[in-house]
Amino acid sequence: MDIATILGFILGFTVIIGTMLYEGNLGIFFNIPAIAIVFGGMTCATMIHFSMGQFLGIFGVIKKTIFQKIPSARDSIQTMVNMAVISRRDGALALEQEIRKIRDPFLAKGLQMIVDGNDESIIRERMCKELESTEERHNMGKKILEFMGASSPSFAMVGTLIGLVNMLSRMDDPSKIGSGMAVALVCTFYGALVANLVFLPMAGKLGQYSKMEMIYMGMVLEGVCAIAHGESPTAVREMMEVFVSAKRRAQLKVKVA
Repeated sequence: MDIATILGFILGFTVIIGTMLYEGNLGIFFNIPAIAIVFGGMTCATMIHFSMGQFLGIFGVIKKTIFQKIPSARDSIQTMVNMAVISRRDGALALEQEIRKIRDPFLAKGLQMIVDGNDESIIRERMCKELESTEERHNMGKKILEFMGASSPSFAMVGTLIGLVNMLSRMDDPSKIGSGMAVALVCTFYGALVANLVFLPMAGKLGQYSKMEMIYMGMVLEGVCAIAHGESPTAVREMMEVFVSAKRRAQLKVKVA
């Protein structure tokens, strides 16, 4: 679980709600027409802009971003070095026993292709396609979140204009002016809040997560291909350490049995 994301949401909404309570009544910020305009308009616009499958897929991408943890560089390299040792000592078929212990489907798929006797070029081609497909899904999720972040303030402006029109049309009745102004201002509040505290930060987090996962998958790909090529455990480690900065390599302390 990504603690920073959860903590950011909790603290962010606590600050906003706490300020609202400190300044006055929380109930005055709850406005059904404003909610319908901002959230309803944003949702409909997103469904129009993207396909239904893409729209529904965003929930799975967000869940994966928050709850799935990417293995550290040290753990990834150590795992691949261990696989290389087993492969050279006992043969590629011995890896089949180890695959059952691996939770990462990308790594498990790569090792299974080694066990099945696939050539290095075939393994690289298939794993590269898997990597590209994963990156494309992340990019699509990022685009959807960015669109939602951009459209929220736009529909807030629509709500503001509706509220102002209603207010100006009732200038002859001062008792009804306040309701129109309330819709206008609350719409602006909703749009700015969800865009800047939810959708745009989540898009940025998804982009960062995607970069980290691409690095991890690239490391795994090179490690699997090196094992398939028959490289030594030391060579496997060195090939995977290319993805790590020179300063961090000395801190990894990966052991070659």
